[in-house]
Amino acid sequence: MYKFNGRACRALGFALLLLAPRAVMAQEAAAKTQVGVVTLSKTTVPVQAKLPGRAVATELADIRPRVDGVVTAKLYQPGAIVSAGDPLFQLDDASYQATVAADAATLASAQADLPVKQAAYDRAKKLEGSGYTADDVDSAKSALASAQAALQSAQAALKFADIQLGWTTIRSPINGVVDVADVSVGDLVTSGQTTALTTVTTLDPIEVDLSAPAADMLAIRDQIDSGALTKDQQITASLTLDNGDVYSGAGTLVTPSSTVSTTTGAVNVRFEFDNPERKILPGMFLRATVTLGTQQAFLVPQRAGSHDANGMLSVFIVGQDGTAQSVSLATQGSYDNSWIVTSGLDDGVQVVVDGQKNLQAGAALAPTAVQITSSGTTQDIKTASEDAMTDQTSASE
Repeated sequence: MYKFNGRACRALGFALLLLAPRAVMAQEAAAKTQVGVVTLSKTTVPVQAKLPGRAVATELADIRPRVDGVVTAKLYQPGAIVSAGDPLFQLDDASYQATVAADAATLASAQADLPVKQAAYDRAKKLEGSGYTADDVDSAKSALASAQAALQSAQAALKFADIQLGWTTIRSPINGVVDVADVSVGDLVTSGQTTALTTVTTLDPIEVDLSAPAADMLAIRDQIDSGALTKDQQITASLTLDNGDVYSGAGTLVTPSSTVSTTTGAVNVRFEFDNPERKILPGMFLRATVTLGTQQAFLVPQRAGSHDANGMLSVFIVGQDGTAQSVSLATQGSYDNSWIVTSGLDDGVQVVVDGQKNLQAGAALAPTAVQITSSGTTQDIKTASEDAMTDQTSASE
């Protein structure tokens, strides 16, 4: 059996007293849950709406003949860009040229007859009572009026004949891209026919009709009226194509519709986009992001939590006592991988974005400040700072 003297016992007891606080501290640290947090503060956030839409041509013209005739030539290449007034088809114009010639001859006859009738009337008027009776004067006046009417009629007939002759060359009424012809040389076409010879479509610029729920439009008006939303001077939109590509050009507002659809309860809003490469075609379905203005809000990273069945965002924040607190937040859409939250948070609050999977409310936390990378993962701010310094050193070397 070992025996301990009094001095040895006192020394051992003193050593245990020194080690006890460290052991307690180690146990407390081990009991805390390591989490990554992001500190939030209100910032200026664009107010955006994501809307479906469909492209429509700025102008579209079905080309039809205005006179009867046989097609003698096609004067364009399908897919070519044409300007207003460019010729597209030529019709046989022989009969129209003959009509112009005949009407020109009639006009010449009327022009020659008018001075004769004018002179006869002047003579009868001058000699009235000296060989010319009042009836003779009236007859001469009537003949002069008939000659003047005949001249005007001949002028109008010739003008119309010239117009019809011009219509035998069928021209584009607008600027745009001309489609494949639906007729061939030798086909007989008639004035006012229902079948178009071809179509000309203006593709640059092009317009997009977006569909916005009427309830959302009212909510936006309420936000503007209350001052929660600061409206931009110019409302713009960006497009996402069917293949997921973001269209490079930005659209400008043309006009919102003045009526609400009785079937969908939506309001159409039209935007105009430059389309020099003709990447957007009429009838194409698109998705648009419309920027309406700005508001002051918190940007809560989407990886911080998820929405529950009631549409509320559930996240954990670090309480003043260092424990996890579960909060439910109402979101106002999203922006750049973050949820937009306008209420329910205070400046400087720390929201848990890493380690919250099995976290329980009330758990003691050991928070570490992190930042979210472009790939959506988290990285300690200290580590990110060290990596940046390393990159700068490597670049300088």
